[in-house]
Amino acid sequence: MLQEVRVAQTGAQVLFGFLVSVAFTPHFDGLPHFDRTLYVVTVLLGALATGTLIAPVSIHRATTGHDLKPSLIRIASRMLSVGLTLLALTIGSSLLLLLRSATDHPALSWVLAGLVLAYFAATWLVLPQVLLRRPDRDPQPRQSPPRR
Repeated sequence: MLQEVRVAQTGAQVLFGFLVSVAFTPHFDGLPHFDRTLYVVTVLLGALATGTLIAPVSIHRATTGHDLKPSLIRIASRMLSVGLTLLALTIGSSLLLLLRSATDHPALSWVLAGLVLAYFAATWLVLPQVLLRRPDRDPQPRQSPPRR
């Protein structure tokens, strides 16, 4: 699970870094009020996503050797789900902000950002549930080999 966290957290950190830098560009001062507000919301979502995805690593480090592995796995799994949700929202709002700035079609910007979020929901949430419910699936989960 920590490998999954590492992959997601790297993406969140890179996106957050780019978002922070936007405020220091000349174009930022010319953004309409709505877009500036959208930018602030997007940066806050990015910060929350990054912090939530990093938290399991910090918790793991602080609790190692205290026989809390089952609780840690449960907490890390929940935090990963929340972090991925925040990351999807960050990507969606970043895309909306970019499309509003890059096109002259505000309505199209909302539609395209909504389609991207729908795609994330389909591939990140719905598809795994469909795969779990397939009739040809082995009903017994496989045991991981013991770690050495």
